Amino acid sequence: MKKILVPTDFSIQAENALKLAAQLAQNNNYEIHLLHIMEIPSQMNDAITGATPIPDIMFFIQKAKETLRFTKEKDYLKELTIIDSIKMEKASTGILSYIDENNIDLVVMGSNGVSGIEEIIIGSNTEKVVRRSSAPVIVIKEEIPVFNPKNIVFASDFTEEIKKPFTKILDFVNLFDAKLNLVTICTPNSFKTTAVANKIMNEFTSEFAIKNFSTNIYNDSNIEKGIIHFSKEINADLISFCTHGRTGLSHFFTGSISEDLANHASKPLIIFKI
Repeated sequence: MKKILVPTDFSIQAENALKLAAQLAQNNNYEIHLLHIMEIPSQMNDAITGATPIPDIMFFIQKAKETLRFTKEKDYLKELTIIDSIKMEKASTGILSYIDENNIDLVVMGSNGVSGIEEIIIGSNTEKVVRRSSAPVIVIKEEIPVFNPKNIVFASDFTEEIKKPFTKILDFVNLFDAKLNLVTICTPNSFKTTAVANKIMNEFTSEFAIKNFSTNIYNDSNIEKGIIHFSKEINADLISFCTHGRTGLSHFFTGSISEDLANHASKPLIIFKI
């Protein structure tokens, strides 16, 4: 991992994400890409032509450049390589295209925690970024003074399609020399016997060289609560899972469970695309 992208709207949540990215960059000699997306408000459009007046566009671009320059001068970014960009595009498509065009290895985004994943720094567009990003995405809700996760949860159903993204998860776990706590959440709607769940996890882990891990089965009323409760019980530093990229943040989540998880889980999340 060499390139970290931090999309920013200059909010406190975005700065929290930038501070975390700075920690990763300082410890591993990575470069940070700071991206501001400008979506020209529709109410600014010229009433006759339907276009935004050029002077107004230039004003907002100049203000964004000034704010980016001020941000890059923050003390916690000193001696780091910061590449700043401004794109005039829809937020989700702009971020996703930047990820692919610049071979981004990790995205770090901040959540205000008000209404789940749809309120992460640039509104509901970010849910699309999380689902479709080719790079893993870290979501945090508050400032993390020292990011050094040593106890990581990975919640999954451990099917065949999880194996490919799981290699990226292991890379991230090894980066911090952390323990990986694999967990299957059993609910009334997705019940597995202990024997069946253990067999699935044991067969899954047998194909990988994992330094330090445990397998766990946790029963709860739904998957969201199961992940949160299990993570609290083992005092996890980070929660990880995979997204299928079609709908929702994980193919084994249903309804709004994934959004609720982002809303209620106080721990940072890292999401990998299947």
